[in-house]
Amino acid sequence: MISITNLSYYLGSRALYENASLHIKPNQKIGLIGLNGTGKSTLLRIINGEYQADGGTISKAGDVTLGFLNQDLLSYQTDDSILSVAMQAFERVNQLQVQIDELLHEMETNYRDELVDKLGKVQEEFDALDGYTVQSRAEEIMEGLGFSTEDLQKPLRTFSGGWRMRVMLAKLLLQKPSLLMLDEPTNHLDLPSIQWVEKYIQTYEGAVIVVSHDREFLDNVIDVTVEVANAKLNYYAGNYSFYLEEKALRNEIQKGAYENQQAKIRQTERFIERFKAKATKAKQAQSRVKQLARMELVDAVIDESARVNFKFQFSTQPGRHILHLDDITKHYGPKKILTHADIRLERGDKVALIGANGRGKSTLLRIISGSEPLNDGKRQLGHNVSFSFYAQHQLESLSVDDTLLDELKHANPTKTEGELRGVLGCFLFSNDEVFKKIKVLSGGEKSRVALAKVLLSQANFLLLDEPTNHLDMQSVNILIQALEQYEGTYVVVSHDRYFVSQIANKIWYIEDEQIKEYPGTYDEYEWWMEEKKQGAGSKEQGNPKTATVVTLPVPRSVPPASDDERKEWQRTLKKLTQQAEESETKIGLLEERKKRLEAELADPTTYGDSKLMQAKNDEYHRVKTEIDQLQDEWETAMLEAEKWEKKLA
Repeated sequence: MISITNLSYYLGSRALYENASLHIKPNQKIGLIGLNGTGKSTLLRIINGEYQADGGTISKAGDVTLGFLNQDLLSYQTDDSILSVAMQAFERVNQLQVQIDELLHEMETNYRDELVDKLGKVQEEFDALDGYTVQSRAEEIMEGLGFSTEDLQKPLRTFSGGWRMRVMLAKLLLQKPSLLMLDEPTNHLDLPSIQWVEKYIQTYEGAVIVVSHDREFLDNVIDVTVEVANAKLNYYAGNYSFYLEEKALRNEIQKGAYENQQAKIRQTERFIERFKAKATKAKQAQSRVKQLARMELVDAVIDESARVNFKFQFSTQPGRHILHLDDITKHYGPKKILTHADIRLERGDKVALIGANGRGKSTLLRIISGSEPLNDGKRQLGHNVSFSFYAQHQLESLSVDDTLLDELKHANPTKTEGELRGVLGCFLFSNDEVFKKIKVLSGGEKSRVALAKVLLSQANFLLLDEPTNHLDMQSVNILIQALEQYEGTYVVVSHDRYFVSQIANKIWYIEDEQIKEYPGTYDEYEWWMEEKKQGAGSKEQGNPKTATVVTLPVPRSVPPASDDERKEWQRTLKKLTQQAEESETKIGLLEERKKRLEAELADPTTYGDSKLMQAKNDEYHRVKTEIDQLQDEWETAMLEAEKWEKKLA
């Protein structure tokens, strides 16, 4: 469909792409990944024809059409309704509708056979293009993206940038181009809309390239991963999770090849240095010099996984109770957000506040911070609670003429320059970058600085509103590590499911104008919600003036088991224990085989023989899959055994 061959593109003297190639096939769903600044958005603009490549070719089939969702569309404004803007996707249908209306109007006063014939032809084409269904299709997509029926007739100009981006996405989806290019589509979507877009892309008939830092979104929609790294396009035939495993394996192989080659180079250089002056060995030494010159060097493996080691210091230790929102009510005119709601927060709670946009998540964070007035009720902070609040609008409060070091110094004057450099290093600012002024930073870089300030603030309670927006995957991983090491309490608003699954031990959501709580991780919450939809989940308990806390049903009391029953239970427990032990033994043997294969894959004799390497690689994957299966069997047996042990206790 589209072939990119030997693409080169330079920013000044820096090569974003150098002899990079990629073939995009019909119906492929491609995830384009890489660190910020590596050129992902640039590649989409080159494909779209906005930028001209410095070298190479991009060839497209004659019938290929392109659709490109990018951040520039945020600036588009008009007084037309959002439904009308989305309907612009049907250009020919709209033209035919105008012709039909004009012909019908003319026939009211000047009825002629030729007008009837013309109307028939126009209506025939209109019908062939499914013109009678385009509005219902547009409404379906708009509502899937979170717009209410009432919203559809409102002018585009009245919506925020994020909602305008949804309108542009709807327009693109309605156009159904051969290749749909989406640059960070989830940045402006809430969780229900993200899930709707996932399902749409999964069944989309054309090809899709998506740039995203949302790991779960990528896993759910793509079947190919293309990594932008070292000015190349590296192809992986699977989703993001597959990419992580495959890249780790490739890195192991490359690392072994690199180390072996470096050892050979050192040995050759010692030989040259030792014998170049000896007449009897000079010819051989010269031959080794030529051999080194001809050698195709293996690149060293670059470790892109940043490790974080924060030392959090609190100015004061808080008491057990962090926050109580007591019988609070919040509304904006007729729009009700919370009505007689109640929630408590205890020391050590790690809360993710999730749900659709418009439910009041950011409003609730502002209420907790004290910056949003209540219509009724009380906000009570606990003893010695000090908080720090991160939100996107606070990026504007950074002092634009300050350097990064100055900005962090304001957040915590007790830290030395070395300590501040260490924190900036954790957030991917190294060497002289710490002397950059805030005003030259990108949005993502400003986000990292603002997050670093929050983490340095010595607050024992953090409020974080969409902290992962504009962060690449490496930066999100850094934030996860930092929050894992944070011993205080926090409430985080986020639509990034992977991020939430890693950092939360409680889930809050707003429903029926109440703050409801699920006392578990996000994965457990998702399972519970699915069970609830099917009518088999746990029931919510509580009253209108208390937070609804999800509790598991209490088992009914049962009569004591008979001796025969207990003997049967003991036999079952013994069988499960044996199964677990057998699985554990097999896992140990396979782990040893896996280590031997890793060593063989790192051997240059294997690396240099493509058939042998493929055979070893296939065996490695088979062994790894078998280990995973056995670990699942072991875990299942152990969990079952634990249940029988409890019954016997």
